[in-house]
Amino acid sequence: MVKSIVSRAVQQCVQQGARPSSASEDPLEIFHSPATQLIKEEIVRIGHKLWQRQYVDGNGGNISARISKDYVVCTPTLLSKGDLQVDDLALVNLENRRLCGDRPHTSELLLHLEIYKTVPQARAVVHCHPPYATAHAIAGVVPQGNLVPEQEVFVGQVAISPYETPGTLDFAHTIRPLAKKHNTILLANHGLVCWGDTVTHAEWYVEVMETYCKTVMIASQFRQHLPEIPPEKILELLALKQRIGMSLPDVRFPATAAEPDDNIWDTPVRSTGGGSSDSAEVEKLISHLAEQVIAFLEKC
Repeated sequence: MVKSIVSRAVQQCVQQGARPSSASEDPLEIFHSPATQLIKEEIVRIGHKLWQRQYVDGNGGNISARISKDYVVCTPTLLSKGDLQVDDLALVNLENRRLCGDRPHTSELLLHLEIYKTVPQARAVVHCHPPYATAHAIAGVVPQGNLVPEQEVFVGQVAISPYETPGTLDFAHTIRPLAKKHNTILLANHGLVCWGDTVTHAEWYVEVMETYCKTVMIASQFRQHLPEIPPEKILELLALKQRIGMSLPDVRFPATAAEPDDNIWDTPVRSTGGGSSDSAEVEKLISHLAEQVIAFLEKC
């Protein structure tokens, strides 16, 4: 009982600490806040990871995170993700105007902004060019579904957008009819874009999709018609998907399609991993405080 009360109190404090200050509307103050710093560091880690996995080459790919109702932090143009540093990032508003940061931001941010405007629940977008997924995008082929459990749970059905010149508004608009029902979209003759609740999770979807495309291509060399997971087992996977809630929405769950929510920015912006609110440390703190409270009550 005591530990449960302490746990709720500590978790509330952790959430408050992870929220960018709403008391200030100053973009510079928000850009340099501790919460935003954690997300910047996460973007840099993910940029390096994309480069190490050869999902980007040259200066390719871009990453962004929505840190408030009005502002997005994003990667710069003309810089390898392998060389990305925190100081390279920029703060941009939803009208694509850079407010903070020394380097010009990616020209493809328009695509990200269209996702944020279409799906208010989206907190992060990763766009890159993993070779097997990009091969499918070039061929205009969406890989067969219902073959691998991880794909069905974390990604689900995949869409492909029509080709438009990258960095243009027309390119950004191709995503609009797809983003509400798909967290992973092949970009025709271009690459892949994924959105999620954190930068890390969006990158996970990239990895799952790339591995899936590679696996399906290999399996297709052994057998033309690949056997699918039975429908009743797919239902079990969809139940698991709903339970963890990480990869929603999904076209197989019409009721979960993202809808605007005026109160969505009342919840904290999150950074996945590497933050000061590490779950093990929080649990240790809860246990320590609970022991102190119990000892105090026994003396009363």
